[in-house]
Amino acid sequence: MPVVYKDGVRIASQAEKELSNLNLDWRKRVVFQAELEPGQMNRFDVRLEMLPNKPAPALQPQDGKISFLTEELEVIINCKTGLIDRYRANGVDYLQSNAFVPIVIDDNDDPWGMEGLSFRNVEGAFKLMSAEEGTRFSGIRGSRLESVRMIEDGAVRTVVEALFEYGDSFIIQTYKLPKKGTEIEVQIRAHWNEKSKMLKLSIPTLLVEGRYWGQVAYGRNELPGNGNEAVSQKWLAVIDEKQDLALTCINDGVYGSDYNDGEVRISLLRSAGYSGHPIGDRPIMAQDRYSSRIDQGERLYRFWFNAGKTSERMEFIDREALSLNEKPFVLSFFPSGSGALPENALTLSDSTVLLTAFKRAELSNDYIIRLFEPTGTARETTLTIPALGIKQEIKLGKFEIKTLRLDVAAKKIKEASLMEE
Repeated sequence: MPVVYKDGVRIASQAEKELSNLNLDWRKRVVFQAELEPGQMNRFDVRLEMLPNKPAPALQPQDGKISFLTEELEVIINCKTGLIDRYRANGVDYLQSNAFVPIVIDDNDDPWGMEGLSFRNVEGAFKLMSAEEGTRFSGIRGSRLESVRMIEDGAVRTVVEALFEYGDSFIIQTYKLPKKGTEIEVQIRAHWNEKSKMLKLSIPTLLVEGRYWGQVAYGRNELPGNGNEAVSQKWLAVIDEKQDLALTCINDGVYGSDYNDGEVRISLLRSAGYSGHPIGDRPIMAQDRYSSRIDQGERLYRFWFNAGKTSERMEFIDREALSLNEKPFVLSFFPSGSGALPENALTLSDSTVLLTAFKRAELSNDYIIRLFEPTGTARETTLTIPALGIKQEIKLGKFEIKTLRLDVAAKKIKEASLMEE
């Protein structure tokens, strides 16, 4: 059993199935929760403890449900549907039952979507596989597994896997539930083989009067609330101003979605024709042979959902989205621990302002620092560069992008334009 220590203190960790399939203890995967110190290498020591047997999951289904409960979070997964029936953060419910169902939209062969503004004609939905079908699909021999099952459980998180099918397609949907905090991760591995269909993930919220917002380049926009297809970047949010509540969703590469009556539908896949083009009433696809289509085969998606007071969620959502999309590097390294730690290269005192660029200037040996205020509120932050003895107050207006030029030789910072002038 790998156990993680930070500065000699044991921290919450657990062993999980490694990505390889060596059936000996040659490789170990360890999951732990810790806060990284900025601007330097963070060291965590992993020690091995011998156990007589692999620990069994403490959480087990009861009465057809998996009920996950901490001081901050309650999640109920229905073992008959494989869907989430409750997501409650800090005592407040945010989702209706049957949340996170993959739905199938009746679509056409036009890959450009030239002739419509929305994809709302639901043809059906993925259903939970039977135990026999799920066992066969999973490649299990000699035993029978339920299609909703606990695959990991420990001091850091509980991981639940559910298997779904529709037509010629299959989905492995994984829920990762933290023992600390209220952010849940939903991972979708889709084996998509449908034709002229679209796949969306349906999240029916209880914020039926909420407004729909999404991240755009260096800003945020309110998105359509009438079911029309919308485009955004790293995050989406349903905000109920009357209740002062917000449900947020961070993704790692999905840009399309729609929203109506409190329901978010995230666009995952379409199976229109490859390089097709609608012309009058002519069929787009050749009707006498196999034709290539887009978005066929296996795809993997990851989403992080969180909820809380609107001010809190919207103040931190941009930084959270950035950290989840630009993950820290992990090295298996064995330094002695002697010597002095270097000082941080650069820090910001404000927890909301983003450092979006730190790079060499294009036409000189100076460095370019680019800051962004993502919330629409004017604020100040202290920029500190210890190695150069620089500590400077920086003021930013609403949604301001501020470009700074760092002269290392003179140990000075000056404002510059976006073109670094």
